[in-house]
Order: sequence, then structure tokens, then C-alpha cells
Amino acid sequence: MATVTLIREGEACEVKCINPGKVRRLAKNLPESDALKQLSDVFQILSDPNRLRVLYCLSHDEVCVCDLSATLGMSMSAVSHQLRLLRALRLVKSRRDGRMVYYSLADDHVAKLMEMGLRHERE
Repeated sequence: MATVTLIREGEACEVKCINPGKVRRLAKNLPESDALKQLSDVFQILSDPNRLRVLYCLSHDEVCVCDLSATLGMSMSAVSHQLRLLRALRLVKSRRDGRMVYYSLADDHVAKLMEMGLRHERE
């Protein structure tokens, strides 16, 4: 069964004309497949509003699961689950202080991603 792809006017070139120099430069600078896969995983994780709410809170302060749960109106189990996913992709880190575990963003790149995404959405 053949697949039909519809291209609307203005979405594609009207003639086929390949610029070999541009193609070589683009291909040479294209990130490795593994790096793109990891980036894709990060964006997939960021596609959940609850995880974004967690990250937003962590972009402002180091927080324990209890405080995140109360702030977000989510169960501690649900917050812990989201944090586990975020830790797996190294977006957040944890620090133990006695019997308490505090979470924060892994680095300022995560905060910048959040800030840029929100700025983009507001424009």
C-alpha cells in the first residue's frame, strides 16, 4: 500500500536544486545520533506538565518531596515518581541531610531550558 504525502504550497521548493557545499557543512556539523537520542529523551520527559511544575519549583529553591507534594497538590508517591524520572536523565540531583532528602536542578542548563521555554510560550 503506497503512502501519499501531501505538501501544501509554500512548504517545499518548486524545483529540486541541491547545494552540495551547504549539504556537506550541515552533515559535518550534525550531532551524533546518540546525542540526539538523549536530547530527544530530555524533551520527551519535559513534555509532561507535572514534571515541568516540579522543575519550575526546583529552579527557585532546593526542596524536599514533602514540600513539593504540598506545593503542587500531588501525593508524595507521585512526586517521587516524577523525581525518579528526572534524576534518570540527570535533570535533577538529590542531597541527603540526616533523614531528609532535598532535590535541586542538576545544573543551570535545566533552569535556562525552563526559562527559554516559558519566554517562548509568552511571546
